[in-house]
Amino acid sequence: MRALVLVALALLVTGCEREQRTLIQPPKTAETVKTVRMNDLVSGGPTTTGNPYERNAQGLADGKRLFDWFNCSGCHSQGGGGIGPPLMDDKWIYGSEPQNIVATILEGRPNGMPAFGGRINETQAWQLAAYVRSLAGLVPKDAATSRNDAMTGRPAENQTDPQRPVVSTIPEK
Repeated sequence: MRALVLVALALLVTGCEREQRTLIQPPKTAETVKTVRMNDLVSGGPTTTGNPYERNAQGLADGKRLFDWFNCSGCHSQGGGGIGPPLMDDKWIYGSEPQNIVATILEGRPNGMPAFGGRINETQAWQLAAYVRSLAGLVPKDAATSRNDAMTGRPAENQTDPQRPVVSTIPEK
């Protein structure tokens, strides 16, 4: 009987292994900003560095939270466009690659996009970039959030159809 209890206890202890999580390190932002042309109306061209937060549900959720905290919806209207360009379509003025989006967040863009480089850290910029790409369905559906915490008129990120990004230009006024 005592042996049976010891075996059951041993199985219980070994069966309760915790999930191993590793800290995700974002790519080096200084290198990223150098590869992206900041003052042109088109993207800096093809880039090679990916965003590790695009495959991480927690990173995407943090990006979504930061999107609300920094009032990105005030201009981008929950991704549908308003004062700022929409983030849910296939037209990307400065490129849809994660590096282009991080550079836009940190350095700003002419005609309205403020620079957040002094207010957020690199990790937050990469999380925001991952969430912005999720609005257009450019991240894996299994990592994107499956529900919205607020009442919005758009579907959850994991139900968004992927868009084929094209480089667009700013419309003449």
